[in-house]
Amino acid sequence: MENDEDLEELRKKRMLQLQQQLIEAQKQEEVRAQIEAQKQSILRQILTPDARSRIARLQMVRPQLAEQLVLQLISLAESGRVNVPITDEQLKTILKRLKGQQRETKITFKQK
Repeated sequence: MENDEDLEELRKKRMLQLQQQLIEAQKQEEVRAQIEAQKQSILRQILTPDARSRIARLQMVRPQLAEQLVLQLISLAESGRVNVPITDEQLKTILKRLKGQQRETKITFKQK
């Protein structure tokens, strides 16, 4: 009998832990969603529709690069170092500079 009670108590504790983890995960997801909504709102203000479209395409292909670009664009706009709205041509220039900063990794194989 005592084992059954211990087992039931362990189950209740585990269930409580899982519920708390789920609540915490939901809170984190809400925060992420709010941050993403703020970024999209800022991008609508500082980019032309063509530039936003280019970033959307870039996010499909290179999500990390797109995220880095978005953060840099927001930073540039907030500091006043770029004219708003940013056109597609200006975005291309910024993207080229950003890609130039990244190191390209090449792997070569030697044949025996």
